[in-house]
Amino acid sequence: MADEEYNEEEFDDLENDDFGEDDNVIPLSGMYREWFLDYASYVILERAVPALADGLKPVQRRILHSLKELDDGRYNKVANIIGNTMKYHPHGDASIGDAMVQIGQKDLLIDCQGNWGNTLTGDGAAAPRYIEARLTKFGNHVVFNPKTTEWTKSYDGRNNEPVHLPVKFPLLLAQGAEGIAVGLACKMLPHNFIELIDASIDYLRGRKVEIFPDFPHGGKADFSHYNDGLRGGKVRVRANIIKVDKKTLRIDEIPFSTTTDTLMDSIVKANEKGKIKIKKIEDNTAANAEIIIHLAPGVSPDKSIDALYAFTKCEISISPNAVVIENNKPQFIGASKMLKLSTDRTVGLLELELKIKLGELENQWHWYSLERIFIEKRIYRDIEEEETWEGVLRAIDEGLKPHIKHLKREVKEEDLIRLTEIKIKRISKFDSFKADDQIAKVEDQMKVIKDHLDNLIQFAVDYFRDLKDKYSEGRERKTEIRAFDSISAKKVIVSNKKLYVNREEGFFGWSLRKDEFISDCSEIDDIIIFFKTGKMMVSRISDKKFVGKGIIHIGVWKKGDKRTIYHMVYQDGKGGPSYMKRLP
Repeated sequence: MADEEYNEEEFDDLENDDFGEDDNVIPLSGMYREWFLDYASYVILERAVPALADGLKPVQRRILHSLKELDDGRYNKVANIIGNTMKYHPHGDASIGDAMVQIGQKDLLIDCQGNWGNTLTGDGAAAPRYIEARLTKFGNHVVFNPKTTEWTKSYDGRNNEPVHLPVKFPLLLAQGAEGIAVGLACKMLPHNFIELIDASIDYLRGRKVEIFPDFPHGGKADFSHYNDGLRGGKVRVRANIIKVDKKTLRIDEIPFSTTTDTLMDSIVKANEKGKIKIKKIEDNTAANAEIIIHLAPGVSPDKSIDALYAFTKCEISISPNAVVIENNKPQFIGASKMLKLSTDRTVGLLELELKIKLGELENQWHWYSLERIFIEKRIYRDIEEEETWEGVLRAIDEGLKPHIKHLKREVKEEDLIRLTEIKIKRISKFDSFKADDQIAKVEDQMKVIKDHLDNLIQFAVDYFRDLKDKYSEGRERKTEIRAFDSISAKKVIVSNKKLYVNREEGFFGWSLRKDEFISDCSEIDDIIIFFKTGKMMVSRISDKKFVGKGIIHIGVWKKGDKRTIYHMVYQDGKGGPSYMKRLP
């Protein structure tokens, strides 16, 4: 039976066909459209991409919230922290533990104790039951404030968790982030702590902002094509290679995203392929990276350094992709704009904190003033004859009215109730001078808060300067900013092959070992060939390649080599003039 073909209209009719009232048919195309989109949105919003507001992914936010919830100044077992976090994160202990180790290894928010792994060697952390953690002083200072936090119910409705944490620092840029979602990848590189603070101050002062990544392993980096961290940008990162002597090289800083193991493997493989020549390699890494490379006899150390950059992971290229969640959608935002938005949010949070504090002081001032009137004017005596609760409150309210014109807000019922709770001992020991002093101190504090609100930008600048003074020790830039020259692989590769030619049959290559030897070469060299017919060609070396008979000259073609010049003499037809072509 022949296959039937359906056009689009027929397919839609088939989808909408009535298969019977009892049949619950869901078209496959509809499932794909709705379920796949839901899944993709969930992974992007809830798993892989950090939020612009606080720079955290949901699992990171829940871990930090859980740490704060358990915080008593002492270390907690990571296993306990993971268990507490599972109240908020419904994806199992493994994902929570991995995310927590990643935060801890960045040495910013979590104070770690025990074996948390080694980012230099790639060694993993010990089991959660063996390691401990608590919040750092910096984390406590900049990440939390329940009064300015928006809360929502956890997945099971039993607990409250923060929608976003009120982070007053460009945390995302400091830590970096990486994640793979459905059709979307996120890769933001870490930046220097001190430079981020300085850049925030510059922005508040109206100056130009320019920031570049800084990697925890140091090394050298070329940010010429960084593109502010957006798609299409590229960062070249190199290990720091030191020439110890003519026979020895030492690597003491490795590129970001590599480990000493992966770096050494790339060097060994390059040596096995004959691209570099080394005698031995040693890994002495402990707290700092240290890889010792012993060169083969007669090998130039300077040329070997270039070859290591050209053929191993001593140089890598990183493609950033700055993407964040803003207004529940992924947004591509450059690093400098991200810093500005983070700084604006910090200013907004500082303003909100000041207003909350001012409100608390005003309430304090209001209460101290009411208490003073209540005791000094002996209003408490007016309630002695009252027999009902309503009468007591009414008597206090009537007694206060002649004396409350200077108050900043009206007296509410809760104020009256609170006055009835003042103890006799408090009334008998009341000192009007102390009360005046107490009110004056509150007024002074209110004046300071109002001054900060009137000069909010300067207050924010002072806040950032305070962060720098308290927490910047040991956080100087580790990665050296350099502009790299491109290294020609052809110039630094070791001549690991031999060029042979069979003139009679018209073949050349490195596998023709029984034929005529021409010279040493490498596997990426170009070969120049001249024929009796006057034909000339340049071809890439291979194991065996046919080019045609009549070869009169063959050799390694070194483009741009001023020391070797070819002259080709040829005649224009049988009776025409002769010409000479110069090939530098």
